[in-house]
Amino acid sequence: MAGTKGQTPRETASGSAWAPLGIPVFRSLWIATLASNIGTWMHDIGAGWLMTQLSSSALMVAWVQTATSLPIFLLALPAGALADIVDRRRHLILVQLFMVIVTGSLALVTLLGIITPWLLVGMTFAMGIGTAMLMPAWAAIVPELVPRAALPSAIALNSMGINVARAIGPALAGVIVSFAGSGAVFALNAVSYLGVIWVLIGWRRQPAVSQLPAERMLGAMRSGLRFARHAPALQAAAIRGVGFALFASAAWALLPLVAKRLPDGGPQSFGLLVAAVGAGAVCGALVLPRLRLRLSRNLLVTLASLLYAGCLYGLATLKHLPALALVMALSGVAWLTVLSSLQVAAQLALPNWVRSRGLALFMCVFMGSMALGSLVWGKLAELLSLSQSLTLASVGALFSVILTRRWHLGGMEELDLSPSMHWPSAPSNDALSHDAGPVLVTIEYELSPDRVSEFQALVAALGKLRRQNGAFSWGLYQDAESPGHFIESFNDDSWLAHLRQHERVTGDMRALQQQIQGLLLPGSRPVISHYVAPKLKSPR
Repeated sequence: MAGTKGQTPRETASGSAWAPLGIPVFRSLWIATLASNIGTWMHDIGAGWLMTQLSSSALMVAWVQTATSLPIFLLALPAGALADIVDRRRHLILVQLFMVIVTGSLALVTLLGIITPWLLVGMTFAMGIGTAMLMPAWAAIVPELVPRAALPSAIALNSMGINVARAIGPALAGVIVSFAGSGAVFALNAVSYLGVIWVLIGWRRQPAVSQLPAERMLGAMRSGLRFARHAPALQAAAIRGVGFALFASAAWALLPLVAKRLPDGGPQSFGLLVAAVGAGAVCGALVLPRLRLRLSRNLLVTLASLLYAGCLYGLATLKHLPALALVMALSGVAWLTVLSSLQVAAQLALPNWVRSRGLALFMCVFMGSMALGSLVWGKLAELLSLSQSLTLASVGALFSVILTRRWHLGGMEELDLSPSMHWPSAPSNDALSHDAGPVLVTIEYELSPDRVSEFQALVAALGKLRRQNGAFSWGLYQDAESPGHFIESFNDDSWLAHLRQHERVTGDMRALQQQIQGLLLPGSRPVISHYVAPKLKSPR
């Protein structure tokens, strides 16, 4: 794996929570990203506070958060598909350059004094587009940088880096905005992307090599959706994320107004409250590895969600800066715990071929919930009051814990999603083109009638895996005259799609097929047949 030269997975995983920083390329990217994230949090403070000066509407202030989140909801899947079919390193470099241009332009119009509320929303939306294109690829490269056993520590370190930046950036931004205005903060953010670009240029990535042509965009999106439809582990992470984000978004959308209503409230108070979130999240990242040893991921997410609900109520009722700072620090602990746990669950549920698309779908529903929630809580704050809107969000967060707790997040560590390549080579036929199809594959099994029930349960699980890997239909048929004779069938869109199935089979599928083999009659083996739909001419 790129960046792990000189270290075995055992050496990396056996150290402390800081062990991934011993991998040079991960360490360089982590430091560069920390600097960039400081710039991003400074930018968020500058944009949020600038909107309170441009407009007194709570809904317009909430629009800044929505403009940040909505593009991720709209574009995450295309971005994830793109990141799975192109070189992720080059993709990240180009998008970072786009962010430099957009942020620099926003700095210019702000410093020239020609910024308007809707122009700020529009340029924030453009930055959200860049973020949408970055996030799936950025999350997907983490398993390329560290061994699988070190993945939870690497994700926690990335989350901690974001929150270290959240602790530093807002405090700096509060001071800079007070003395130089939001335009200066936007300019510094534009510069902060350059370090990440420099490290990415120097990274010698070793992408997985395939003999097959890359997927096309629409086909890649379709296969990503098909995988997610039949991946309960990924669905559980997404559903728990929606339940949390819909109500957690109230704090992010309305925090500028919470700071503004304080006695002598200003950009420094706003920056301090956001910095408190970061400081709390850093503390959470330091204790999270120990908590993972004692508590299940499911219980961690539940307890952290309850803590966040309490923090929302604190935002609604408290009106003194020190008390609010403490509440925001606790919300940072809760936010880090929930988001890190859900991201680990989503990562462990995905094989590499669909990793960017799967993470994109997770981010899509999470950030879409943030965008929708921000508008709802902003509108409620206008119709009712700031305190009532936050109180309702707190109550909703409590109910969401109850409603989503049946979607469990455990068991992902036992999944073996590494490529097994155990299928025999597909039959070769020079007359078959890649776009020939659809393709029908049949597998015949012979077993004793007393093993039928166990066989059907195992082959149903196999069918789910075949659909995850691209089959658009699957079925199992029992011989009406011979109860121990079964035919399994599945369809792929084309011969190329079937060849991709051969590359996507995992260790889990191999183990399942070995169990099925053990149920067959002694000396019996599955009989596999391939059929390709011919191109028929219409009768005249």
